[in-house]
Amino acid sequence: MQKLKHLAIIMDGNGRWAQSRGEKRVEGHKVGVNVVREITTWCAQNAVTTLTLYAFSTENWKRPKYEVDFLMKMLKNYLDRELETYQKNNIRFFAIGDLDVFSSPLKEKILEVQEKTSSNTALNQVLALNYGARNEISRAILKNKQKILELNQSLEIERLIESSLDTQEFSDVDLLIRTGGEQRLSNFLLWQCSYAELFFTPTLWPDFGVSELEAIIQDFYTRHRRFGGL
Repeated sequence: MQKLKHLAIIMDGNGRWAQSRGEKRVEGHKVGVNVVREITTWCAQNAVTTLTLYAFSTENWKRPKYEVDFLMKMLKNYLDRELETYQKNNIRFFAIGDLDVFSSPLKEKILEVQEKTSSNTALNQVLALNYGARNEISRAILKNKQKILELNQSLEIERLIESSLDTQEFSDVDLLIRTGGEQRLSNFLLWQCSYAELFFTPTLWPDFGVSELEAIIQDFYTRHRRFGGL
């Protein structure tokens, strides 16, 4: 039985959860942060090596300005508060995506938390921020365009690109979960999910919890992963 090393989650449904209760969409994001803490802590305590969470995509800038502004403020506040949780549970924080677009205070906070947790070893918690898989792959190719022209084997090019992805130091995704009922990848970790097991649940992210996560992981362990073989 292959170990679950890398779990990725598309945290969908915060806005719909709030709207179903007659509240503003941002109220769902507030509750969703508590679920992030619960799931992250569980993973740190149950031998998951890496947890990657889709927090803000390159397409999310299309949302109403008030919601985007709220999410940026909430992210900084989250990192301020969660540093204690990271240290207490031996969690290393890491961010992937095109971070250059963020404000200087937010970028400084991201770097600060990464540095302060860099020696933690129980879990890598990776937040995908202003992240899009196509953008990530494009950046990796542009970074190595001259080297790519000098190579003549596709496998060598593949290895070169992989070594330049935002997730270069983490293993490929074993299990990808999407909450909220939608059944698509939405430009998330397309390269890293090439052989991931996929699980879609109708549960909205604020209602997602450890008991459902455990049930999904049990289902994961019943699957036979062939990786193209027999």
